[in-house]
Amino acid sequence: MGPGRGRWDAPVGGTRKPARTSGTEDRPGAAAQKWAARLALLVAAAAIALLLAAAGFRSLGLLAVGLAGLAATAAALWWALSRHGLPRALATALAVLLPLAVLLNYAVVGLLWAVLSALALWLVALLIGRAALAADAGHGGPREHPTPAPRAPFLIMNPRSGGGKVGRYDLVAKARALGAEVAVLDPAHPQDVAELARRAVARGADLLGVAGGDGTQALVAGVAARHGLPFLVISAGTRNHFAMDLGLDRTDPSTCLDALTDGVELRIDLGLIGGRVFVNNASFGVYAAVVQSPAYRDDKVQTILRELPELLTHQVGPRLTVRAGDVVVDAPQGVLISNNPYQLGDPAGLGRRPRLDSGVLGVLGVKVDNAAQAAGLLRGQQSRGLTLLTATEVVVDSDAPEIPVGVDGEALLLRTPVTCRLSPGTLRVRVPRERPGGPGVRPRVDWRALGRLAFPRALPSAGRIRRDSRR
Repeated sequence: MGPGRGRWDAPVGGTRKPARTSGTEDRPGAAAQKWAARLALLVAAAAIALLLAAAGFRSLGLLAVGLAGLAATAAALWWALSRHGLPRALATALAVLLPLAVLLNYAVVGLLWAVLSALALWLVALLIGRAALAADAGHGGPREHPTPAPRAPFLIMNPRSGGGKVGRYDLVAKARALGAEVAVLDPAHPQDVAELARRAVARGADLLGVAGGDGTQALVAGVAARHGLPFLVISAGTRNHFAMDLGLDRTDPSTCLDALTDGVELRIDLGLIGGRVFVNNASFGVYAAVVQSPAYRDDKVQTILRELPELLTHQVGPRLTVRAGDVVVDAPQGVLISNNPYQLGDPAGLGRRPRLDSGVLGVLGVKVDNAAQAAGLLRGQQSRGLTLLTATEVVVDSDAPEIPVGVDGEALLLRTPVTCRLSPGTLRVRVPRERPGGPGVRPRVDWRALGRLAFPRALPSAGRIRRDSRR
């Protein structure tokens, strides 16, 4: 039995213990990381010093005005999304005018240049700090397993995916030149991609792969995992979230084919929902309800604007209850359950998953009932309207017998209660040996971690802090 075969009924364990690593100073490039961390702290200090030098104690007032304007803008955006007609138009205008008013205030007191310069320095500090922490975090990705090249790879390609990337990058001819059997989907005649993959396995395929969207990737990945076969991701979709978290090149999907001749394997987790696999996430609530609308495919923006007010204010739609271990989240507007937790705290929001092999699901619940709570979301993880959890199993129940669910972007209706769980290390993903990046290459900037990285001997590690506290 190959790796990954027969894993569906295995008990789901807790989070795996990370492999022990040596200290930061023992790793190659540690000196460069240390100096990058110091530079990030220096630039951040320069941003603060610039404000203090230009405005003195008035800089505290400037900061207060900026934060108040940001909170008011968030509240105005909530009103714009949760209202119709004239109230929406007024709230939208307010959301646009408030930031302009804050900037005008800075200009009137002659400190606009200082604020913008300090903001630019702060962004530079974040970029440098993120790069320093990325190098440090990069050692925690899935282990690479050297494996021989496949003898009979089978690839499924969707010519419409990503606006025609399959044709634009000549993926079919390039894959066949490397010895792969390629099935090109016919957009006029929808096909069962999972069945295509199963037939290929019956014919002797020893690798399955997909050039298409994340939903198609998930369906074929499920077949590969059940048969213990390696799976190849070709980044020919529109967003390519799964490919991004694997560190693949999303600008040129043809580079993913390098894995056929010079590849390594990663063992990663798969999410399961009602017997179906998901590689990214399953969404419940507002987004899942909107995408069920027949008009969504034709006019996404207008459909969202039309249906959001009732969904956000609980006037329509099923009432959800989420149970993750001992935690219960009642009546959230939106829930996202992800195959491994997403990273928070960066300007892009839910951009990446630092790991794909942590052995736990990520759970994010959003509950906002008024403008004040919407403004409170700016506090990030400390917001009362935001729930962040990890769990091995999550149950989503409702007062409705069926609820809409978005599974890797595909709209489904599932019977309640809906159970999501994780199958750890189930999927063997074959990736090119040389690729742009991997999980965790853009970590959230943690200033304490940055300080420990910059001054490893002066500041205690987290482990030492815990030991000292126990004494």
